[in-house]
Amino acid sequence: MLLKIFKSKIHRAAITEANLNYVGSITIDEDLMDAANFLEGEKVQIVNNNNGERIETYVIKGERGSGVICLNGAAARRAEVGDVVIIISYGYMTPEEAKTYKPTTIFPGKGNQLTD
Repeated sequence: MLLKIFKSKIHRAAITEANLNYVGSITIDEDLMDAANFLEGEKVQIVNNNNGERIETYVIKGERGSGVICLNGAAARRAEVGDVVIIISYGYMTPEEAKTYKPTTIFPGKGNQLTD
């Protein structure tokens, strides 16, 4: 049996853009993606702390070092620039793997930049 387990997250990033006229997804600064262990195309859940919305979409790479967190397509209607979000990914693991797996959590600073 495989269990769906919390794999990694970006905790409390700010939405920098909302692009309704895009096909879909969430654009994330590639530095943040690397630090959070996200892959391009990976399914993520986005929790909006400002309005309680929860949506699922997939990740696309944003410009490295830009701090971009952009909701695209219909998801753009679920947040406004400045809203604080948590972006979560999950992975399927055996119970044995899940017992020892250590998830990754990053806490971006001002401008969604990585901090020490």
